[in-house]
Amino acid sequence: MSTAYKNRIQEFKVALSEENINLKTLRELCFNGIPFEGGIRALCWKILLNYLPLDQSLWESFLKKQREVYSQFLKEMIIQPGIAKANLGLSREDVTMEDHPLNPNPDSRWNTYFKDNEILLQIDKDVRRLYPDMAFFQRPTEYPCQLILDPQNDYETLRRRVEQTTLKAQTVNRNRSGVTNVSSPGKALNLYPSNEYEGMNEIVGPIYYTFATDPNSQWKEHAEADTFFCFTNLMSENRDNFIKSLDDSQCGITYKMESVYSMLKDKDLELYLKLEEQNIKPQYFTFRWLTLLLSQEFLLPDVIRIWDTLFSDEDRFHFLILVCCAMLILIRDNILAGDFTMNMRLLQDYPISDVHTILTKAKELQDNL
Repeated sequence: MSTAYKNRIQEFKVALSEENINLKTLRELCFNGIPFEGGIRALCWKILLNYLPLDQSLWESFLKKQREVYSQFLKEMIIQPGIAKANLGLSREDVTMEDHPLNPNPDSRWNTYFKDNEILLQIDKDVRRLYPDMAFFQRPTEYPCQLILDPQNDYETLRRRVEQTTLKAQTVNRNRSGVTNVSSPGKALNLYPSNEYEGMNEIVGPIYYTFATDPNSQWKEHAEADTFFCFTNLMSENRDNFIKSLDDSQCGITYKMESVYSMLKDKDLELYLKLEEQNIKPQYFTFRWLTLLLSQEFLLPDVIRIWDTLFSDEDRFHFLILVCCAMLILIRDNILAGDFTMNMRLLQDYPISDVHTILTKAKELQDNL
């Protein structure tokens, strides 16, 4: 470990030791990358994502309350419904003249059950395909949720519900290009998220990984609950990207995708005109970049480094647009020399892996706004 890096770690320790943390100072430190050592990154993310209060004297009581709230969520959403299902079931005797599996009434018990199962199927698929090549995501957690594992809770698990449902129905989806897909739940999904639930695993994954690899066991033990609240906070800022009815509004994903091209037009007109000439629309590639915060474009350590900077910027989602614009400018020579097919391949499988270069270029664009 170099002397410069040791000094940097010390700077973070000083900033994080203040009774009232100076958010401006912390943001400036985090913008250039956060050390993993000593759980510094995990702690900084909890602050930057507006989870931990800046007043450290409040942390103990705040965390106790939040973790109790999370346990209550588990009881209400998983344990209690599972117990009811185990005791009563949804079987032939539940079919009545008033309520039956084909009942279109939105208040129907069966209708609710099927909708819940559709979401569970999506979650199950997302969990299985999240970083399948990384050992961390394939092995059991060090701190499994005791509430879920408690043998006193005789309930139908979510896994059991998914197993029972997988082969029972087809899934009909209309993606954002207007194409209707009919497929069985077991089939592979489209490259892009096509509903409000798909893709959220790509956002929650790096957060959970960062918290669950914290060297401090007292923090690591509660990685699941802390991830839930940090993810919720982040999605509360980013949720409009996942709501189809807002796609074409000023807060929707279409506007943000077009903002990448608007910025590119201002920064590199020749490159912008080349993409326009080849009819390469921003939604062909920036949809995934923006909704998933670039989590599918780079290896996990690089995603985490990008997120250090994104989370530390006061206007993080505007900085994300700058990063996307920087990514285009950094491959301008390839795009200017390529045809439609070559350029689409470039944009779908981004060739530059040095995220430091990308972030430096994005900061340069920001400073020249």
